[in-house]
Amino acid sequence: MRYRAIQEHDRRYPIRLMGRALAVSAAGSYAWRSRPECTRSANTRTLLSAIRVIHRESRETYGSPSIWDALLKQGHCVGEHRVARLMRVEGIRTKTVKQWRATTQSHNRFPVAANTLNRQFTVESPNRGWAGDLTDVWTAEGWLYLAVILDLYSRLVIGWAMGHRLTGELAEQALTMVLTHRKPTAGLLHHSDRGSQYAAMRYQRLLGEHGITPA
Repeated sequence: MRYRAIQEHDRRYPIRLMGRALAVSAAGSYAWRSRPECTRSANTRTLLSAIRVIHRESRETYGSPSIWDALLKQGHCVGEHRVARLMRVEGIRTKTVKQWRATTQSHNRFPVAANTLNRQFTVESPNRGWAGDLTDVWTAEGWLYLAVILDLYSRLVIGWAMGHRLTGELAEQALTMVLTHRKPTAGLLHHSDRGSQYAAMRYQRLLGEHGITPA
């Protein structure tokens, strides 16, 4: 292990200096390099490489059982305990991922609109019924919040905004995107989960300015 450490860092530090620090001779280091790598050592290096690739592709969410299962599917012959030990020694750890976050803040001081739609989400033409929703998604940057506006006629996302904080401004940005590209006529209903982001005065004012009725 000491000779391997010297080899892996020989471009950064002098070999003789590392040899003195690790209590081995420079000659011994050069002799070690000239020997053929033993089968188990070569196998370990191959396994570690495969483990790091699987771990990275899982966005660091796979633990040793999942990585072991993936290795077996790739044709590697290895025990689960060995995979766990190699990951522990190399410091390959699983990220802690929270699976769910509450996005609805229904307990707020804002007035709540009447439920005009009454869960009748089928409309006969575009721009007659929109629905706003908030959720969170796991990304390479970590958890991000996503605000969307759906047209209930096509069920397509027609406006969206993403950010690190769950705020009323995020919902406003998604609505503003829609209003920039679509010009709804009077009678359009807007449904939401009645959370504070949608019940806020600024959001309600934006709806009112465009003749949109909260539902």
